[in-house]
Amino acid sequence: MDLSTATWRKSSYSGDNQGDCIELANASSIVAMRDSKDPDGPKLLLDRHDFQRFAGTIKNL
Repeated sequence: MDLSTATWRKSSYSGDNQGDCIELANASSIVAMRDSKDPDGPKLLLDRHDFQRFAGTIKNL
């Protein structure tokens, strides 16, 4: 999947100015995640349902 034009964003709750967080991008029916320290590195792609389950799980940790 070509993510070269994706708009990446990090959480407004992230106070980290050194890039130690993940960034998200919406691309059609998937949510892409990447490490903000390595924007050209690997991306994790999840369909929206799986991303919602993932987000719900980590919120409850």
